[in-house]
Amino acid sequence: MKEAGFDKEHIVTCGVFMINLSLFNEMNEVYAEFFGNHKPARFAVEVAKLPYDVLIEIEAISSK
Repeated sequence: MKEAGFDKEHIVTCGVFMINLSLFNEMNEVYAEFFGNHKPARFAVEVAKLPYDVLIEIEAISSK
């Protein structure tokens, strides 16, 4: 991101895709630690499967 001239404060929304929403609280702790005082809009959905069998995938959209 920094190579393109963006940092996390430019993120305006995130989509969180999880294979098990019961892990939401754990994800939310890491998410809050990463973003700190910056609070982009967010949605979370449960999905059946993600590439490479990962548990969570996060899509971020930024604006400058």
